[in-house]
Amino acid sequence: MKNYDKVKERIKNFGPGIITGGADNDPAGIITYTMIGATTGLKQLWLMVFSTPMMIAVQDSVARIAIVTGKSLSEVLKTFYTKKTATIVISLLLIANLFTIAADMEAVAQIFEIVTGIHAIYWLIPINILIGYLVIFKTYRTVKKTLVSLTAILAVYIFSAIKCKPDISTLITNTLIPHIKFSGAFFMAALGLLGTTISPYMMFWQATEEKIEHKTVVQIEDATLDTVAGMIYSNVVAYFIIIAAAYTLFGHHIFVSTIKEAAIAIKPVAGSFSFTLFSIGIIAAGFIAIPVLAGSSAYAIADLFGWRKGFEEKVSSAKGFYIVFLGSLLIGDIINLSPISAVNALYYSQILDGMLLPFLVAVIAIVANNKKIMGDFTNTAFNNIFCFVTFIISLACIVIMLWQMIV
Repeated sequence: MKNYDKVKERIKNFGPGIITGGADNDPAGIITYTMIGATTGLKQLWLMVFSTPMMIAVQDSVARIAIVTGKSLSEVLKTFYTKKTATIVISLLLIANLFTIAADMEAVAQIFEIVTGIHAIYWLIPINILIGYLVIFKTYRTVKKTLVSLTAILAVYIFSAIKCKPDISTLITNTLIPHIKFSGAFFMAALGLLGTTISPYMMFWQATEEKIEHKTVVQIEDATLDTVAGMIYSNVVAYFIIIAAAYTLFGHHIFVSTIKEAAIAIKPVAGSFSFTLFSIGIIAAGFIAIPVLAGSSAYAIADLFGWRKGFEEKVSSAKGFYIVFLGSLLIGDIINLSPISAVNALYYSQILDGMLLPFLVAVIAIVANNKKIMGDFTNTAFNNIFCFVTFIISLACIVIMLWQMIV
C-alpha cells in the first residue's frame, strides 16, 4: 500500500516533463510527421525509437541542472559562461520561437476555417485572447493542470492510427530494423523528424518549470520519471501520427505541406472520423505549444535581464515578462498577416533550432558533469552517452543542411 501511495504521489507531481513532451508535438511537428508518413510510409518509424533516448537524456540533464543549481537554462548560460553568449543564444531562440508560434497559430486557425467556413485570419485574435486570458487571469496551478489535460487529448492520434488497422508484423519490422534509403527526399525527411523531435525551446521551458516548482535534490528521481514519461509519450504520439499518415496518404500520391492540405486530404481518403480526430489533435496541440513557446521566450529574456517573471506573478509586478509573452503572440499574428509564408518561416526556424542544438547540448553536458556545480548529482552514464550521440548527430545535421543550401 505504501508503494502504491508513493507511485500515486509521484504521478501527482508530474508536470514539466509531461507538458514539455506534449508541446513537442505542436502543429508544426504534426505536419512534419504527417509529411514523413505521406512521403516515406513506415520506413522512418525506427527513427522515433532511436530518438527517444536522446530526448530523455537531454531533457533529464536539463532538469537535473535546474533542480541542483536552482537556475534556469538562461541563468546557467549567463552564470557559467558569459552574458554575451547567453544573449546570442536567447536571441536565436526568440527568432526561432516566433516563427514556430506563427506556424502553429496558422495551423489552428486553418482547422477552425475548415470546420466553420470562416477565414483563418479571423481566428488569430480569438486564439490569442483565449491563451492570454488563461495565462494572465488564472493561477499557475490552473495553467499547469490545463496544459497537462490537453496533452491527454493528443492520444486521439493513437486511436486514428489504430482505426487504419495497420499490419502488426510490418510495424515491428519497420520499428526495429533501420531502413535507410540514400535519396535526398528520404534524408531530408529524417533531418526534419530529428529536428522537430529535439527542440531547444523544450530545454529552456523544462529547466524553468523545474526551477519554479522548487524541487530539491531529493526529488531528482521524480523529475526523471516525469521526463521519461513525457518524452516517451511524445514520441509514441508522433509514432502513431506517422502510421496514420502512411496508411491514409502514402501511395495516394498526395503531397501536403500545410495543416490545411493534410486535413483536406485525409477527409476523403480516411473518412470524417479520422478528419475529426486529426482536427481535435491539432487544436489541442496548438493550445499546448503556443503558450509554451511564448513562455520559454518570456522566461529566457526575463532571466537574462533579471526581471521578475512567472505565470504565478501579477502583470503589474512582472510587466517585462508579460510584454514578451503577449508580444510573442502578437508578432506571430503579424507574421501570419505578412507576405511571409508560414511554411518557409517554419523551415528557417528549424534551421536556427538545428544550429542551436549541438551548442546547447554541449553546454548542458559540461555543466551537468561539473562536480563543483552539481556535487554528488552529476549526470548519469545514460544521459552522457545519449547527449554525446545527440551532439554528434545534430552537428552532422547542420553540415548536411548547409551543404544542401550551398549545392
